[in-house]
Amino acid sequence: MAVAFGWWKITAIRRRSARLHEVRLTLADLDALSYTDFELAVRDLMVRDGIDARHVGRRGDKAADVIGRIPGGYRVVAQCKHTTSGSKVGASVIYTVNGTAAPAHRADVAVVITNGSFTRGARETAADFRIHLFGREELRRWATEGVSLQQMLRLTTPLRRLRRLRHTSNRLIRHDGTLLSTAPMDDQKRR
Repeated sequence: MAVAFGWWKITAIRRRSARLHEVRLTLADLDALSYTDFELAVRDLMVRDGIDARHVGRRGDKAADVIGRIPGGYRVVAQCKHTTSGSKVGASVIYTVNGTAAPAHRADVAVVITNGSFTRGARETAADFRIHLFGREELRRWATEGVSLQQMLRLTTPLRRLRRLRHTSNRLIRHDGTLLSTAPMDDQKRR
C-alpha cells in the first residue's frame, strides 16, 4: 500500500511539472500580482522545476509561504515578499526566516524571494545565516529565462554542512544595531 501511494505521488508531481513546464513570467507579470498570487506563482515555478511544492502562506505561517521538497531530499522553505512600490526587504525578515526555517519547518535551505530588492543589512545577515536571496535579477533569471531553482541555489550536488542553514551568526551585534565583532568560527564548529 505504501509503495502504491509513493508511486502515485511521484506520478502526480511529474504530471503537474509537465503541465507547468513552459511557465515563464516576466517581471511586469509578477509586479502586477497580489501578494497571494505572487506566492502562488512562486509555488508554480517550483513545481515547474520538478519540486513537490505547496503553498502554506497565511497569517501565522511562521515565515514560510511555500515549502517544497527537491528530489534528493532537500527541504526548501521560501518566504515571499511582494512589493508594489519597489521597496527593500530589511534584515528583520532575514532574522525571522532564520529563526523559523529549520526549527519550525525542518528546512535544509531557506530562500527569501522578492520582486524588489534587499537592504545591505539584509544581504549581510543572509550571508551569515546562509539564507539565499532572490531579488529582481535572480527572479528574472528564474521566472523569465527558466533557469531552475536547483541551478540557482546550486543544489545539484549533495548539501554539505557548510551550505546548510546556520542558526547563529558569527557576528555579534548590539541591540542598537552596532557591530561588536566578526569573530571567525573555529574549525570544529564549521564541520
